[in-house]
Amino acid sequence: MAVAFASLHQLLNDNDSTQFVEAAKILLKFADNILKNPNEPKYRRIRLGNQTVESKLLPVSGALECLFEMGFQEDGEYLTLHQGSPLSSLQYIRNKLDAELTKLQRTSNGPTSSRTPSNSAPSIPAATTVSQSQPRPINPLQNFSQQQIFQMEQRFFQKIQSNLVHVLMYEDPSIQLKARSIIPVEALKKAAHEKLEAIIKEDNSSARSIDFRDLMLLELLAWFKNSFFKWMDSPNCPQCNGNTRSVGMAQPTQEELKWQGGRVENYKCDRCQIFVRFPRYNHPEKLLETRCGRCGEWANCFTLCCRALGFEARYVLDWTDHVWTEVYSVVQKCWLHCDPCENTCDKPLLYEAGWGKKLSYVLAFSKDEVQDVTWRYSNKHAEVLSRRNECRETWLVIIIHRLWKAKETINSPDRNKEMKDRLLTELVEFMSPKSADGQNLSGRTSGSLAWRLARGETSQASTGAVESYIFKLADEEKKSKLFHLKYSCAKDEYTRVSSGKATEKKFIKYLHKVQNVFRKEEHDWKMVYLARTEGSPAAAVSWKFDFTGMTVDRVEVRASSCTYENGVISWRLCSKDKCVMLNGGDDLKSYDDLEWAEDMTLTAMLSGGKGDVAWQHTQLFRQKMDDTRKLSFRNQSIF
Repeated sequence: MAVAFASLHQLLNDNDSTQFVEAAKILLKFADNILKNPNEPKYRRIRLGNQTVESKLLPVSGALECLFEMGFQEDGEYLTLHQGSPLSSLQYIRNKLDAELTKLQRTSNGPTSSRTPSNSAPSIPAATTVSQSQPRPINPLQNFSQQQIFQMEQRFFQKIQSNLVHVLMYEDPSIQLKARSIIPVEALKKAAHEKLEAIIKEDNSSARSIDFRDLMLLELLAWFKNSFFKWMDSPNCPQCNGNTRSVGMAQPTQEELKWQGGRVENYKCDRCQIFVRFPRYNHPEKLLETRCGRCGEWANCFTLCCRALGFEARYVLDWTDHVWTEVYSVVQKCWLHCDPCENTCDKPLLYEAGWGKKLSYVLAFSKDEVQDVTWRYSNKHAEVLSRRNECRETWLVIIIHRLWKAKETINSPDRNKEMKDRLLTELVEFMSPKSADGQNLSGRTSGSLAWRLARGETSQASTGAVESYIFKLADEEKKSKLFHLKYSCAKDEYTRVSSGKATEKKFIKYLHKVQNVFRKEEHDWKMVYLARTEGSPAAAVSWKFDFTGMTVDRVEVRASSCTYENGVISWRLCSKDKCVMLNGGDDLKSYDDLEWAEDMTLTAMLSGGKGDVAWQHTQLFRQKMDDTRKLSFRNQSIF
């Protein structure tokens, strides 16, 4: 019974009381049904896709292990306790769960007391590591209640599950065949062979550290970037081929939904007065046809191409909103970072050191596993840990281990040994952070300048001279469940209405990011507005709001802007995992797309215009200099 006790210990000590009680009651129900009806087959099968199992058991540490120790075995999409299996372990665990529930109810009068999760780690840990030379950060979850942590971890787990399901599409033989029919395989092979011969001719010893497959990967990257896929900021007008401007979102059609195009951006050509749709397809087969998109579409399609050519590849999701691919090099015995948007290979510190990203979670997904690979992409581990506030580190380790064990049951012993050997090598790599010295890590190159500036992903040397500011909730705003900010361009001042704070001067003082934007006063016309700096082809400005501890119910925004000639202004309101396109205008508009978000960033991107005065053809918050009553900008968030 020692093994069964280990799973019970995990369930009891790695979760708070609410999680334990909820999971224990479900497990008791499963056990009692079998004990009362031992010959009834329907009680011996549990569908893993069942909503209760998926939301109340799978995310809870130790719950699935208890079912396994009861005698259940994986059977496709079910867990099955086969007829004839002994019920002694099931009876033992059932009695222990019942006893613990009774004890808990006696001592706490209900499932509301909090537990301190244990720090026990599984035999194959995920990589959570801090350089010994750096101090361990304060626990970033210390200000959250147990219930809030539980809800955040449920959302985190659902995100993991969604991506594990998604990467299975790359294994579809028919989709791989379609990809191979498009990829110029023979031409890439020829180029790779020629480069390998040149390397061997120059230095025969170099061939030991690189092989044909690695060079083939580099050729595939270059072809994908230069010849196959196209970056899409906004679609061109199909009639005049001119620029279009964002006018919000459109409802997806049935055909778009078929290809996982649930988000459809809507654009308009002011010259032709027609609307242009840009579906954000998430199905890799469809992307072989459209051949365009942003980083999500690029990494999605490129990972499919890698699998189609037989590379072992992982789809990598960065929680700060970027995606790329990892490909395993057999000769180098490591996972190679591959960013198709940048045509970059094996430069993992590109994002932190080059783009200035503040990384938190970076997870890699494949048909075989999910791994926390954050530590490959950062050499500031303590700083990263201080930003990881969406789940407990021990919980993430256990979830990854559990998913690993589930995959082990369908792999051969040789494959499992190979995977374990790779993981151990990977963990050693994570414990020795790399240096960015000599890597020539530049800012982002893919996408328009406006797009890169808005996301703060240009080189650090070219970022705005303003210190990043983040609006955080005051005690009064938490009590009233309202955040209300307004800005007057005429007076150049902010007013924090919801907290009763006095007005503050200077628009630039409270910006999160800014590039090529200044406040323009036209004394002859007596007008004032925010504009691009003279001569700049693009500009961006953003405000960031942190609502930690509360979630958004509705957002109301008034963001006036105007364009001339073919100038383009694009407004976006984004949380960590969702964006909505806004209409810049004088009307106050309500948005509920970011419901449940705990943070958001409002960004305006300015580009286009004609001639030497193109910089004046995109204007934010234009108003008369003496119009001190009119609001240029207003943001009201309701919780």
